[in-house]
Amino acid sequence: MIYYLRGIYFERAKQWPKAEADLKKSLELFPDQPHVLNYLGYSWIDQGINLDEGMRMIKRAVEQRADDGYIVDSLGWAYYRLGNIEEAVKHLERAIELKPEDPTINDHLGDAYWRIGRELEARFQWSHARDLKPEPEDLIKIEQKLKSGLADESSSAAQAESKKPGGG
Repeated sequence: MIYYLRGIYFERAKQWPKAEADLKKSLELFPDQPHVLNYLGYSWIDQGINLDEGMRMIKRAVEQRADDGYIVDSLGWAYYRLGNIEEAVKHLERAIELKPEDPTINDHLGDAYWRIGRELEARFQWSHARDLKPEPEDLIKIEQKLKSGLADESSSAAQAESKKPGGG
């Protein structure tokens, strides 16, 4: 637990190498701890690295905690980052059912809706996320999306792929 909590601290302090080392150590000591699997897997996927292993870890976490909105959100966001938007929407809608008051989950669902052309629903989710008092840096991004939508991108998966060290 100490390594997990310190890993979270380091990640939030933007000290990723230290965070990653602590999260890995936590998993070494308790290999199937769902919150650690989720945190490390999500972090990797969000950075566009270790995508396959990150997805496996998040799926293992969901198997153990299928009713945890944060973990289900991670699976949806992982699918989003990998470019499987239809699957992302399915899991993000489930995460909203489990944690309707979380601004990040609402923001993620808004992004997924936008990518599949459900722009009215996307704006609703972003408005809801804004009203749920997100972190100040997230609020700025949400307000920008409410004004302009999401910028076009060729593919979340292509972006994630290009971030992989050494191409894999």
